[in-house]
Amino acid sequence: MTDSALRQAQGGEQRRTTDSRATEYVGLSRVVGPLIFVERVHDVAFDEVVEVRDPAGGIRLGKVLDISTDRAVVQVLEGTTGLSVTDTRVRFLGRSLLLPVSNEMLGRVFDGMGRPADGAPAPFGGTERDVNGRPINPAARTFPTDFIQTGISAIDGMNTLVRGRKLPIFSGSGMPHNRIAAQMTRQAKLLTEDVRFTIVFAAMGVSSFETSGVLNRVAMFFSLADAPSIERLQTPRTALTLAEHLAFDLDMHVLVIMTDMTNYCESLREVGTARGEIPARKGYPGYLYSDLAGIYERAGRISDSEGSITQVPILTMPSDDISHPVPDLTGYITEGQIILSRPLHRKAVSPPVDVLPSLSRLKDKGIGEGKTREDHADLYNQLYAAYARGKETQELATIMGEAALSAEDKKYMDFANKFEARYVSQDYYENRSVEATLDLGWELLSMFENVELKRIDIKLIEKYMPRFRKAEVKGAK
Repeated sequence: MTDSALRQAQGGEQRRTTDSRATEYVGLSRVVGPLIFVERVHDVAFDEVVEVRDPAGGIRLGKVLDISTDRAVVQVLEGTTGLSVTDTRVRFLGRSLLLPVSNEMLGRVFDGMGRPADGAPAPFGGTERDVNGRPINPAARTFPTDFIQTGISAIDGMNTLVRGRKLPIFSGSGMPHNRIAAQMTRQAKLLTEDVRFTIVFAAMGVSSFETSGVLNRVAMFFSLADAPSIERLQTPRTALTLAEHLAFDLDMHVLVIMTDMTNYCESLREVGTARGEIPARKGYPGYLYSDLAGIYERAGRISDSEGSITQVPILTMPSDDISHPVPDLTGYITEGQIILSRPLHRKAVSPPVDVLPSLSRLKDKGIGEGKTREDHADLYNQLYAAYARGKETQELATIMGEAALSAEDKKYMDFANKFEARYVSQDYYENRSVEATLDLGWELLSMFENVELKRIDIKLIEKYMPRFRKAEVKGAK
């Protein structure tokens, strides 16, 4: 008998109990990366939870990725290291993967599977939830309109985050996206004082992460680089399962920050390759779009709940290529993007947010009188226009030299430099209120005459600008 025939015969051995769902299969046909193949199975469903017992008696969880007439492909969520083709035992549990969730998980740190990673015992009790989430009726969704203050001017002033939406951050290798994530985790809040605002943080494939300043309102899920790579596929779903419980069962407003979604997609590609799937763009599976949509679309607000889920997925663009499949598909699903700039990073602008290509499609719905301040929209438009002209002038100066610039051109170039140094750049521990951000915008624009501020209503200029002009005159004296 050949080795392959022997393995298939061993994979077909099984023991039955009175409960058909407790059938135990002894032996595997093969092990490929994070996947195991079980032959001659019966009554098995897609996405079913699997209990895998290794030769040492340890139990690992998995789920069914693919099924045929009599074969099941199982993804082992905790890795396949140490599994034997002959002695591994597999049992199908007849249900999807469940996670016990409760508000006691706030202030705690967990691994990608939802197990405590902070040395404390598992939270007591809790409601079991399917990690794949529950579908939201599109007709039940309500439109996002509430402003979330992150304390970062480049986001609050120029690319506003609105409650119940998804706004990703596009970064690059070596740039400080994890610092931005940590700062947002520490500072983000709703301006309304009588609401319960919490944060769920999910990190995939990172080597370390600063957890100082974590408050009781934050739950953290970490799948570190030394953890099985397959765990990354579970981490965002585990985090979102808790977020849905907090939002739609306990009426909390939840901000979910996920980094790095590129690591998640790399694991998805690894599993697809192990399954022998036909690859699509750059080797990623053809279902990458629908898989990402299944994660991103778990954000939102629904009419029968006071709670909401807001998402900030963070991803690194390989070779800073925004047309790469991961940022490209993410941009189609989400409502804009915040883009980090490598040139700004080299100039020590931190956070290096490039406000010109960045986009927040719903920002106009979350700013203005009663939300931030009446001058926010006009101020944003004027700052954007002045900065764009300043950047064009800088490019012109590199070609023709500054001597060829007019006095007006030099003024706009000076504004662009000040805007980057004072408005975009801020200290890692500086938490600016939205009022401070807006006032800083007026202060920077005070270098222009009123007639040059063509994008701001004259009534707003007369109301907000005088005190900054007086301060400028006083400083000059």
